[in-house]
Amino acid sequence: MPEIFDTLREYMTYPFVRYALIAGVLIALCSSLLGVTLVLKRFSFIGDGLSHVAFGAMAIAATMQAMVSSKLSFLEPFAAFVGKNNMVLILPITVLAAILLLAGGQKRKIKGDAAIAMISVGALAFGYIMMNIFSTSSNVSGDVCSTLFGSTSILTLSQLDVWLCVILSIVVITVFIVFYNKIFAVTFDENFARATGTNASAYNLLIAVIIAVIIVLAMNLVGSLLISALVIFPALSAMRVFKNFRAVIICSAVFSVVVTAFGIIFSILAGTPVGSTIVAFDVAGFFVFWLIGALGGRRN
Repeated sequence: MPEIFDTLREYMTYPFVRYALIAGVLIALCSSLLGVTLVLKRFSFIGDGLSHVAFGAMAIAATMQAMVSSKLSFLEPFAAFVGKNNMVLILPITVLAAILLLAGGQKRKIKGDAAIAMISVGALAFGYIMMNIFSTSSNVSGDVCSTLFGSTSILTLSQLDVWLCVILSIVVITVFIVFYNKIFAVTFDENFARATGTNASAYNLLIAVIIAVIIVLAMNLVGSLLISALVIFPALSAMRVFKNFRAVIICSAVFSVVVTAFGIIFSILAGTPVGSTIVAFDVAGFFVFWLIGALGGRRN
């Protein structure tokens, strides 16, 4: 046991480990805050759909990087910039997809679940095609697997990536706190909220945009296919034990932060994939909370 703590102390001297913990904890906190609202609104799968859109956007950014060495010289400055700062392209595309998904659900020309399935599958296929055609790597399957499942990308964050994560996380947390009452009203009874003069459509749009930002942040942590776990498991775990909305939010946030931190530390010590390890800890934590709720009942 002392050897483990000595090894952990040694690892904590490396900046990439500290960066991974800071970014991971912030992403987990943001995901858990919005996760409760999405679960209660039966809107959980928007995270899965947007993560596939983000994968497609990342493939476009990789294509831009490939253009730097191509004959398309007039695109070279823009392609070089996007290749080095792919968040500039991924974030707007994912936010736009979130807005389109919400608009499609409201107009009911395409039902919400069908729109999510259509956009997510299309973006996933388009992204894989782009990565195959324009990839500069000899290991396309490895790149795709790393993007989908996270791999060790969280351990390669730069200081700029961490600062961007910190700034966006502060924005998400601030927006959630400022509009907490409105989000609460829209979550539990949207029709009543509309009747009292609340612009429910605007707050639904706000929720969609915030979750799009969280999805983009979380891609480096757990990968595209596992992002929904960060949104769903903390909320469902907290609901096994608490009934009160505020208590569920607080418990979900604490659960998500603790589980993510332990998952990152364990993956570093054991050499396991970071994203899959965090999700495995989420699953284990859910069963612990389910057992607590079953034995002790839910608390207000």
